[in-house]
Amino acid sequence: MGFRGRRDFDGPRQMYKVTCSDCGKETEVPFKPTEGRPVYCRDCFQKHRKY
Repeated sequence: MGFRGRRDFDGPRQMYKVTCSDCGKETEVPFKPTEGRPVYCRDCFQKHRKY
């Protein structure tokens, strides 16, 4: 039950503008994208999610 990492609750979360690797739609994600790795919009992410 450990909490790892640190989460600041003092302001809005940093968002990064990206283009979805699947559909090409512009979207924002709450993490800095890693070069060479795909980034998906919310809809495409659901399609790629492993259950």
